[in-house]
Amino acid sequence: MSGHTAPSLLLNDEQKMLSKTAHEFIRERGAAARIRTFRDSNDEVGFSRELWNEMAELGWLGLQIPEAYNGLGLGFFDLCVVLEQSGRELMPEPFVSTLLLGTQALLLGGTDAQKKALLPGISAGETLVTVGYEEAGSHGDISKVATTTRKSADRFELSGEKVQVLDGHLSDRIIVSATTSDSAYTLFLVDPTQSGVAITRQSRIDGLNAAIVRLEGVSVTVDDIVGELDGGASLLQAVCDRAAVGLSAQMLGASEQAFADTIEYLKEREQFGVPIGSFQALQHRAVSVYTELALTRSVVLAAARAIDEAPDDIARLASLAKATASETFMHAAKEAIQMHGGIGVTDEHDIGFYIKRAQATYMTFGKPSQHRQRWAELHGY
Repeated sequence: MSGHTAPSLLLNDEQKMLSKTAHEFIRERGAAARIRTFRDSNDEVGFSRELWNEMAELGWLGLQIPEAYNGLGLGFFDLCVVLEQSGRELMPEPFVSTLLLGTQALLLGGTDAQKKALLPGISAGETLVTVGYEEAGSHGDISKVATTTRKSADRFELSGEKVQVLDGHLSDRIIVSATTSDSAYTLFLVDPTQSGVAITRQSRIDGLNAAIVRLEGVSVTVDDIVGELDGGASLLQAVCDRAAVGLSAQMLGASEQAFADTIEYLKEREQFGVPIGSFQALQHRAVSVYTELALTRSVVLAAARAIDEAPDDIARLASLAKATASETFMHAAKEAIQMHGGIGVTDEHDIGFYIKRAQATYMTFGKPSQHRQRWAELHGY
């Protein structure tokens, strides 16, 4: 920490009500079993636009968006309250792509014109904006950018390929990184319907939607630059830090739900005439997950609070939150599978979706080992 007052980890009355409302709404309307339905039906969208629009009407999509752009003008902490509940049911809606990547990039680096053009639509649930930054062989390292630019007059031509572009098959705009000098790159706002853009949809094992985005001489202007020319690295890092914290909030919620479902199963499943939850060995394993959840909650809330109140602490706490939440989610999901026994590895039971999401989120925005190394470097170790 920076030596300032420790952040508050408590929700105020409004945030408690938001959490309760989101929990009840999502539990009723957005159960994790939907992932199976979207998968088996080969749904063209991959999530419920109707549900996304309903959440927009509730104001959730505009929680962090300033009032000048038709949002509620609250904080990132408030957004994380909803993200945690969305994580409990592994919602495939575009929280990560649009609210944690596209929106953060626009809030941090967008021009007023770009914000006016896109943020109101995001808040209303009508516009999807994602960020394409991963490339083949980059292994999550945002400094490795092979997409190139060729400058001509006041225009740039972009060529390259982005992988794992979340919701890229539906996005109205895609913010892509491309080199603009020997040692720097820039973020550009691209309309996916324009000439030279080819998108191949992918369906991930964790229920989220992604795409490969190929750029062949795609023409953009200086008005399409997000942030500063040659300033893409610092902006993208700031975006990924915020996205990592938001994703950590989702992982916290998913871990909590996997644990809650497991405890319920331990109470119901009987062996030798007694509930298996009465076995001391399983009790010890459950306590181990419970203590990790308590620690993870503190870390994630501290990181979310820092984004609103302590900018100097964001980098360190984002890495701490992502590393901790990734490992807790993986542990909780593995233990859930083990303690559910044979049914836990069947497709009929929803608990299997949690281990798949845990595997994917473990790698997204940096693995725990990468974030531990970053934490050490930021602290001078």
